[in-house]
Amino acid sequence: MSQELKLGIIGTGQIGKNHLKRYRDVPGVRMVAACDVDADELARVAAEYDIPRTFADYRELLALDDVQAVDVCLHNNLHAPITIAAMEAGKDVYVEKPIAGSYVDGVRMLEAAKKTGRKLSVQLGRLFSPETRAAKRLIDDGELGRLYYAKSSHYRRRGRPFVDGYGSKAFVRRDVAAGGALFDMGVYSISQLLYLLGNPDVLTISGCTHQEIEMYADRRKESDYDVEELGLALVRLAGGITFFIEEAWAIHLSGTDGSKLVGSAGGLTLSPFALHKTVSDMEMDASFDLGGAETRWGRVFPEIVAYKSAQHHWAAALRGEVELLPTARVALNTMLISEGVYLSQKLGREVSAAEVLEKSVSTALEV
Repeated sequence: MSQELKLGIIGTGQIGKNHLKRYRDVPGVRMVAACDVDADELARVAAEYDIPRTFADYRELLALDDVQAVDVCLHNNLHAPITIAAMEAGKDVYVEKPIAGSYVDGVRMLEAAKKTGRKLSVQLGRLFSPETRAAKRLIDDGELGRLYYAKSSHYRRRGRPFVDGYGSKAFVRRDVAAGGALFDMGVYSISQLLYLLGNPDVLTISGCTHQEIEMYADRRKESDYDVEELGLALVRLAGGITFFIEEAWAIHLSGTDGSKLVGSAGGLTLSPFALHKTVSDMEMDASFDLGGAETRWGRVFPEIVAYKSAQHHWAAALRGEVELLPTARVALNTMLISEGVYLSQKLGREVSAAEVLEKSVSTALEV
């Protein structure tokens, strides 16, 4: 181990605790400082994870010389201001998804990373799944040919935060979360497919959103629920690629198609993982032993541990052992698509990427 990494975490709520659990599995990482406005919960979490210093003000944490990088685990509209402040304070930043509450705020974050020379990574956990690794190998080896179609289709029958009985009401309020199903669950599958496609430029988006299914009246009133439960889109990407998106927190359907990639020589279903090809003029659907492949690759290619999880990769990139995957750029393209869906819904027509940038308004909260 070349060096111990000393990290700080800003936000010790539901997401922050999830991140802290994952860091426990990463050798050579020590969480030395934490920040949250909830003093009681901060003290409890700090004791559980043996974090020696705690702060109510994130600026005090950023002033610590021994903290190399910070993990930002706050609500979406706080991502940009805290992340930018951290990079300006000389810290590398790993931030929870989505990249921000709006596209223009995400752009500002990448500009700040470039200006300060700091590393910026966004929590896109599905990029580190066995299915993504296997799909990337098949694509790189030419098994799919020229990619031209992708589909992201994921349903939860009744899984809206707070109003369906889990999570906090902050997840369903636009002034805090900025978006609903697209920002919360859709970001994982959209970003995974964009990554596997090579993160091509977004050209146009035609989309719509819905909030149709009944809610418990008291929870609707208490939460001020004003985000989408269903987001739909047809996206045109550079290189002649078509991308269809269907992401729902709640919908009256019994199944989901999942994520799919199609090329001129073959297609992939990502879960359950399968390759679809025509071999010797016969249609073939092939399954894979991903567990066996992962075990073998781990023994033969020791560097694969740097891709075991988002946290393993972040630590390896901070040490300079691997090049940081472009999660921030993939996350920004994901935000462009999501905000394009909202703009398309508002205008009632297809919109271009240039229009999204032109009309994007910062949702960042003052801190």
